Amino acid sequence: MKLTRRNLLAGVTVGALLAGTLAVPAGATHRDCPIGSFDPTSLITAVGEIPDPELTTTSVQLRVTTPTGCFEDTFGVRDLRSSAPVPQDARIRIGSVTKVFTAVVVYQLVAEGQLDLDDPVRPHLPDLIPADWPTMTVRQLLAHTSGLPSPVLPDGLAWQLQHRFDRWTPEQIVRTALTNPPEYVPGTAQRYTNMGYIVAGILIERVTGRSYAEQMRHRIFRPLGLRDTYAPGYATGIRGPHVRGYQQVDRDGRTELVDATRWSQSFTPASGDLISTVADLDRFAAALFDGRLLAPAQQRELFTLPWAGAEYSNGGLSSIRLPDGRVFWGKSGARYGYQAAVGALDDGGLRLVFAASPTDAKAEGQTALVQRVLGAVLALT
Repeated sequence: MKLTRRNLLAGVTVGALLAGTLAVPAGATHRDCPIGSFDPTSLITAVGEIPDPELTTTSVQLRVTTPTGCFEDTFGVRDLRSSAPVPQDARIRIGSVTKVFTAVVVYQLVAEGQLDLDDPVRPHLPDLIPADWPTMTVRQLLAHTSGLPSPVLPDGLAWQLQHRFDRWTPEQIVRTALTNPPEYVPGTAQRYTNMGYIVAGILIERVTGRSYAEQMRHRIFRPLGLRDTYAPGYATGIRGPHVRGYQQVDRDGRTELVDATRWSQSFTPASGDLISTVADLDRFAAALFDGRLLAPAQQRELFTLPWAGAEYSNGGLSSIRLPDGRVFWGKSGARYGYQAAVGALDDGGLRLVFAASPTDAKAEGQTALVQRVLGAVLALT
């Protein structure tokens, strides 16, 4: 489906697009999100007009939990043809937030003695990692310090669209990547990529004898009651109620919106493929920050930086230190048509879950909205 901005805006007014996006009244309850005395005005202001006049974002879902209450609401539309409101518990692609789930499973295996963070990776994957490859450890996979290169593929959105239904196996991705030399000596630098987590997903399967998706269900989804979270495998669509994602494409000097909802995530296994909801992500974040998913030693390790000044922790999380000394930890992610972010203060006093459907999810400017929301959330502290 190809949708031009001119056609969309000619037939639908912004007022109609925004129908049904009013904030939950004060004192209302949204399932397990009691509003209480929490005033969400600053959050609503930070989100702004959705869809915005330029159609850079078509929907937003937001959930913020503080000691004085909780706020959850949706903004924008489910899709641009019907202008229907965002459905309750709308599923979205969470992109690299997937990495936190994968890190948790690896750390659980460490606690059980099935893996060690200082284990060299190659003895676990002798058929995949060349014998002369520099020694890298399990910890380095999760901390983005492994030096693993990424596959070299043709640049450009046109190629991505043409190949969005391709099927990749994790092993195929790794073998393609390892035709390139290491980016650096493992442990000497930090560079964010998907590769460490793709290899971590293979490790999970080799060590346990069960698929990555099965381990996610067994260790996280079922125990926490995450009924709307799943690994899609080779399925290109999204099961259940969901918002549609769109991607801007420039053709003949005109910007068009291409429906990006159906897209194979097999190129990002264990690193960016999961589908979830705001409510499920909040339950996961609450359990993670409360220490209900990991033993104390592994909990500390996941939130530890590999060295002073590193951008990412040994669990792939980023942090912001507040003036009072508390730390806000978080992880964001994006796939074409979708964006997500989760985070919380280290004392558990504040949690944020954000989901959106930007029309250019990979553009640098797309972080502006989530940064505005994060700023409003941190101001609540």
